[in-house]
Formats: sequence, structure tokens, C-alpha cells
Amino acid sequence: MGRTHLQDAVPMSLGDEFHGWGTTIGEEVERIAEATNLLREINLGATAIGTTVTAAPGYPELATRYLSEFTGIPFTLGGDLVEATSDTGAYVQLSGVLKRTSTKLTKICNDIRMLASGPRCGFNEINLPQMQPGSSIMPGKVNPVIPEVVNQTGFLIIGLDLTVTLAASAGQLQLNVMEPVIGYALFTSISTMENAVNSLRANCIDGITANAEHTRSMVMNSLGIATVLKPSLGYRQCAEIVRECYLTGKALHDVVVEERGLLTQEQWDEVFSFDNLIGSKFT
Repeated sequence: MGRTHLQDAVPMSLGDEFHGWGTTIGEEVERIAEATNLLREINLGATAIGTTVTAAPGYPELATRYLSEFTGIPFTLGGDLVEATSDTGAYVQLSGVLKRTSTKLTKICNDIRMLASGPRCGFNEINLPQMQPGSSIMPGKVNPVIPEVVNQTGFLIIGLDLTVTLAASAGQLQLNVMEPVIGYALFTSISTMENAVNSLRANCIDGITANAEHTRSMVMNSLGIATVLKPSLGYRQCAEIVRECYLTGKALHDVVVEERGLLTQEQWDEVFSFDNLIGSKFT
């Protein structure tokens, strides 16, 4: 059951939910690649403040060419070496993308933990691999430790982004002397995120299973599925039926089919087929 405001909304498939997570992380892969490209502009040979004082003529261009050949990375020389020597905008951009990615990962891990909550007093829609079975006080309790680790990594990276932001803004005139802490923060963010996402994939995502019967039962017992009836019964009548079911505890099916006779059983089965529930047609 899809949810908004943590309340029953309309049905969806688990496949759609996971696909949405994959799409949003795919966007982050693209943003990280774009931010990485900014790091290819360098100021090698600019010397102290970007004026190339004491450097041999043509040295910046030669050094950039050889560095590109040696590393296999297509570096380019900054068009304004004074600007390139004092500017740390590329680091801020990369750090910001890492923060954005961490924010999305944290949201996804929170969703995963919620969907796996239970097993009997929570959503219990999916099962996570049991990485740490047992509790110091509660026998048999299994905690979602891998998503929790990724959450904590995300918090760290979000905090390190603030460090990069403050350090980048603290440079004075022709040189930013705060670059060492910028480098430390970025390398820490990159390495911890790499470890976190690899662990999330290998130790959690790859082993997730669905509780299909339970999720279908939750959908059919929800009052949110009345939304699918709007094209045939209208908003006002659906709202009245939902309120009656909410106050009396009756099932939506019983009121619509058996008590009011608004749909036949065959019509009900057609409207509430799996395909129609996850991609409702106007019927």
C-alpha cells in the first residue's frame, strides 16, 4: 500500500517502489560524474598566486599535458590562473553532490527500515537479511543494522559538507589556506560512502524478500483502495462509504458489493485486479 503522510494512500507494487529508489540513485551517479569533471581543471604552474611568476614560459601548459598523459585523465589548464588558484568551488560542488546523495540514501534506508519493521507489530512488508540476529535483552530480535550504518554514514557526510562549505568561504584574497581540511573532509566522505553503499548492496539489498500475501492482504483491507472506485461511483459516494467503513470496521467489499449492491462481484474483481490496482484505468 502506498502511503502519504504515513496514512494509506493508493496501491502500488513493490517493484515500482524499488524502481523509484533505483532511479533516484541513478540520478546521483550522473551528478557525481558531472561534479568530478569540474576537478579536471587545474592550476599547475600558476605558482604563488596565479601569475606564474618564476615559472619558465610554457611550463603550465607542458605540466598539464604531461600530467594528463601520466594519469590518463584529460586535465585542462584553468583559463584564469589567478582565479583557479584561490577558487575552491569545484570542491564545494562535489561535496554538495555527496551530501545530496547521502540525503537520498538516508531517506531510502529509513523507508527500508520502516517497510521491514515488525515482524508482527510493524509493516512487515519486506524481510531483510539477518545480519545481527539476537539482542542483549530481547531473545530473537533482529535489528536492521546495515541500513542504520548507512544512515549514520549519511549524517557524517552531511556534516562534512558543512566543513567544506565553511572552509571554502574562509579563504582570503589570492589563496585559500583551508584546503587541507577540505581535502580531508572530501576523502573521508568519499571513502565512507563507498564502504557504506557497497555494504548496503551486498549485505542488505541483494537479500531482500517480499511478504507478498501480507502486502496484498494489507491492500485489500485498506480503505485507501476506495480511490480506485471514484471513476465509477464518484468522489462523494466513495467518501461516504469510507467513513462508514471507518466508523463501523466493515470491509469496503462488504459495503459496496453485499450491502449497497453498487458493484457485482465480477465488476469488483475486475476493478481490484492486480494490474488495475497498480495502474488504474478509468473504468
